[in-house]
Amino acid sequence: MSAVPDGKKLVRSPSGLRMVPENGAFNSPFSLDEPQWVPDKECPRCMQCDTKFDFIRRKHHCRRCGRCFCDKCCSKKVPLPRMCFVDPVRQCAECSLASQKEMEFYDKQLRVLLGGGTFVVTLGTSEKSETMTCRLSNNHRYMFLDGESHFEVELSRISSMQILTDGSSPGGGMSRASGMLLHYKPMGCQDGQQLRMEAADDKKAASLWLAAMHKAAKLLYEARDQ
Repeated sequence: MSAVPDGKKLVRSPSGLRMVPENGAFNSPFSLDEPQWVPDKECPRCMQCDTKFDFIRRKHHCRRCGRCFCDKCCSKKVPLPRMCFVDPVRQCAECSLASQKEMEFYDKQLRVLLGGGTFVVTLGTSEKSETMTCRLSNNHRYMFLDGESHFEVELSRISSMQILTDGSSPGGGMSRASGMLLHYKPMGCQDGQQLRMEAADDKKAASLWLAAMHKAAKLLYEARDQ
């Protein structure tokens, strides 16, 4: 184990090298815990094709689900940023497909969220709205809203999120995201708070940000249900 700058450390697990926060409390809300591997003695056969293991047919554990497979059924090495692996790791076919789909979020949509979008924000039942720039924090834990005022929403404290649409789209395609309604519990408060965000002038950029946030919410809920 060795310390590196920016509050992260390099750790070695049975699955490979991982770059994780020094303090576990600062894990990304999208992150997944490493699974417990199915013990070798409990898997005499591949859990996919039922091939019996022997000296020639070795068993391999999927780094994402922890199940046991033969080399043919667990041959792909795919990036797994949700578990903070430094290098691509061995995964079964089902898990590698899920990880490959998530790479679009990390390669594209996460950048959109970090870049931010401009929205008209209404807090609670207030009649007053404010134009603010909304972006995801670098550690992915907070949504920052900046305008004449500033406040933050911790993603882990969001209880529900609804994407609002304008009901129409150029060319008659699917409706475009135009806003977001979310409920969350501010730190130290028992009562929930409502936040409404509607696209400001650059509606296309706002729509892309909202679509990325919708994907982020799916990962967030999946991580909670782990």
